[in-house]
Amino acid sequence: MNFTRWSARLPGTQRRAAARTEPVAAIAHDRRAEGPGAVPAARAEQLTDDALAIPALDELPVREVLDRVPSLVALVHGPDHRLAYVNDAYVTAFGVRPPGAPAREALPELAELGLLPLLDQVLRSGRPRTLKSRKAPDGRSYTFTCTPVTEGDGGVLVFATDVTDHAEAAERLRASERRQRETAVTLQRSLLPQELEEPDDLRIAATYHPGGTEAAVGGDWYDVITLGGGRTALVIGDVMGRGVRAAAVMGQLRTAVRAYARLDLPPHEVLQLLDGLATEIDANQIATCVYAIHDPNEGRLVYSSAGHLPILVRDEHGEVQRADEPTGPPLGTGGWMHASGSIPLSPGSTAVLYTDGLVERRNEDLDEGIAALERALAGATGAPQVVCDRLVRSAGVTADHDDDVAVLVLQHPARTGPDSDLFRNAALELIGGVEAAPRARAFASGVLTSWRFPTDLHDLGVLATSELVANSLQHGTPPMRLRLRRTDRRLIIEVTDGDDHLPRRRRAEPADESGRGIAIVATIASAWGSRRTPGGGKAVWCEFILPKAPAR
Repeated sequence: MNFTRWSARLPGTQRRAAARTEPVAAIAHDRRAEGPGAVPAARAEQLTDDALAIPALDELPVREVLDRVPSLVALVHGPDHRLAYVNDAYVTAFGVRPPGAPAREALPELAELGLLPLLDQVLRSGRPRTLKSRKAPDGRSYTFTCTPVTEGDGGVLVFATDVTDHAEAAERLRASERRQRETAVTLQRSLLPQELEEPDDLRIAATYHPGGTEAAVGGDWYDVITLGGGRTALVIGDVMGRGVRAAAVMGQLRTAVRAYARLDLPPHEVLQLLDGLATEIDANQIATCVYAIHDPNEGRLVYSSAGHLPILVRDEHGEVQRADEPTGPPLGTGGWMHASGSIPLSPGSTAVLYTDGLVERRNEDLDEGIAALERALAGATGAPQVVCDRLVRSAGVTADHDDDVAVLVLQHPARTGPDSDLFRNAALELIGGVEAAPRARAFASGVLTSWRFPTDLHDLGVLATSELVANSLQHGTPPMRLRLRRTDRRLIIEVTDGDDHLPRRRRAEPADESGRGIAIVATIASAWGSRRTPGGGKAVWCEFILPKAPAR
């Protein structure tokens, strides 16, 4: 193997040799042309001694140069990649290597790194290839550059640069990013409800999938809030942005939603309050949100949307309806009056609330993703958790998904047989003056008796009915209505009238002849509350927890 002849073919060798020898040759030519008696030029006088002292690259001992290179150098030739040369740095890293043997035997470390197929590619294509940052058996990381050599049978020059410091720095950075992501995921999950509230009339399931390792955790959240009187608030939202900051903003918004929900306001008023709060939390942070309320007496889902994706509802026949309107801008934009809409949610229906990670894909229109979700929902049956899992699978959400996903599924089951006896309603229009009170007491007594409540609960129910009706007759205006409702867990008594002044509990003085009705109701009932109704007026309610039936 003529190594000196091969070295002249190495990349850049001829070019650098020519660059160093051409000036010297040019000077010699000028001096010959001037003749023996000519006066040498100044340029020649200055360069003659020093320039001629610089040897050409071909005259340098190439092996000695490569032996002193701190990078690892190996030269192989032929289709078997037989070893021709390794420099001292290579020997120091991996030990003495026998020349003439195939690379698979002579350079086992290259085989372990998967570099032999790369040598074949370089030899066939005649083009250099680079393999970045691979950890070698000696524990250090190298970037391998394989350059073809066309002399003779052809060969490959392997040049390995030690990048251990860079690799370790990159690994430390990746470890830091992993820790930050784990912190964000932990924070995100801790701020989500650890256990969903279970309304009497709905069956609910939810799931949250954080984005893959390459995607920072976002600010998706969901919540279920029982409002009392049989009503339930359902929330889903998405804070724009990634990481711990988005998760922290999400936690503040979720806490605020639960506080505002206790005011029992219409959905659009809750979003109006959230809009102002989002601006105060971070003027540069916006969020989308849907706030919905289910009232089993109405059979509808009343909702308001702040820039969020539409609710989907599948009825008992399998037809899917999309709640598109009304939709306002995201929270944190300010200056917008939100509005409430409604969509039917009759017994046997299933509703789905979700974030954009479930339907949004790169290079695909968002409406196509929603349409695909509608098709998946049309064929999804079973319990809410089963539906939830099927929708996530149909959307192709995996562990390396590029965005986090939150899904909330609720069902209003159609109850038949013995279950239907546990969910009953009865209502009475309160017409007339003070004579409506005894009619209300008699009506309540008859209904509670037919529902076979125990005597103590029957008497408490009649007393609460009497006090609520008396309060409405004294302070409210027509139309007035009494409604009794039972579920498998509680008895709910509600009185509505046309006046929007909400009652409050107060302490009555011993000489006062009134002011004790609400205090009595609050004392005997498990819970009570009041709210304004959409058409004007108010509803005052109380509820009693039913005793658990003995286990069979």
